[in-house]
Amino acid sequence: MNQVSFERVNNDILLIRFAGRWQLSGGLAPSGAVERELQAFPSLARVAFDARDLGDWDSSILTVLARVSGLCRQRQVALDADGLPAGIHRLLDLAEAVPERVGARIAVRKSPVLERIGTGAIGVADSVTAMLALLGDMTVTFVRLFGMKARYRASDLWLLIQQCGAQALPIVTLVTFLVGVILAFVGAVQLKQFGAQIYVADLVGIAMTREMGAMMTAIIMAGRTGAAFAAQLGTMKVTQEIDALATAGFSPMEFLVLPRVIALVLMMPLLCLYADLMGVAGGAAIGVGMLHLSWTTYLHQTADAITLTDVAGGVFKSAVYGVLVALAGCLRGLQSGNSSAAVGEAATSAVVTGIVAIILACGVFSVVFYVLGI
Repeated sequence: MNQVSFERVNNDILLIRFAGRWQLSGGLAPSGAVERELQAFPSLARVAFDARDLGDWDSSILTVLARVSGLCRQRQVALDADGLPAGIHRLLDLAEAVPERVGARIAVRKSPVLERIGTGAIGVADSVTAMLALLGDMTVTFVRLFGMKARYRASDLWLLIQQCGAQALPIVTLVTFLVGVILAFVGAVQLKQFGAQIYVADLVGIAMTREMGAMMTAIIMAGRTGAAFAAQLGTMKVTQEIDALATAGFSPMEFLVLPRVIALVLMMPLLCLYADLMGVAGGAAIGVGMLHLSWTTYLHQTADAITLTDVAGGVFKSAVYGVLVALAGCLRGLQSGNSSAAVGEAATSAVVTGIVAIILACGVFSVVFYVLGI
């Protein structure tokens, strides 16, 4: 354990004795006692050291010595380091070889509330502007695609379709089935009070096809695929692969972003239909197991409640959600910094941006569909 003691010699010399083990594993060095002793010695002319009883040491003792040296300079007191081990003496000389620049230590100032609100608003505005710019670039890229001028690899597109489609089925199955179960259970508890258990099928079927199927699938894909897109593009930016593509004459929008958007736009409607089916199956499990309805009765009631407009509306929403998820993931990936930590932040930001965009689009669709009477 680190130990320090003091002795006043000839009324103008302060002798500081170090003993024991001075290592970071034993805790930080007690520099406060040294400072108090220095300040309580008004006639101090010189500071000396006695380290004969010093055991193992590391940089923890240097923090104390550097503080003592700084206080001696402030009070114009001579510092005699001859009593220190040669290694500590050299490290102390090295630490003081270049004096600290005036103003190097800037106190952290807490920004006012209005300034933080303004900074946050500017950040949101910049994000919206960047998203709109990316959307404009994608529009131009799709025009080039329809004109057979866009350049990308078909093998990359098929691989992305597999990743966004077939490989997403297990998590979509689990989540949407449980959503159907939850909707049916909540509805059954309430509807049983009025003897209207059969309408659980209507509740689950309409909710899944109109809103929940598309929205839950989009949220799953935002957390799964949107984050993956951001991490992939962020890593490519760190390794300068995107710069290499641009240098070789390939547009990153066409070569990297376009296949990812196409893959999600193609797969999201299919995943939405599959999610609707799983949600209905989850509701049927509650209807049959808890409400003692037959499978035939439940499915007939569901078929009577759902219209083609409900299904088409959900599929259309899912396609739009797919575009939003892909653009959010690609945008955050292209905006990633040049470090591994920045790639992780880009993936997190892609998930947040995608989910927020999905919720906002869902609200807009609800208002528009209501006005149109759909």
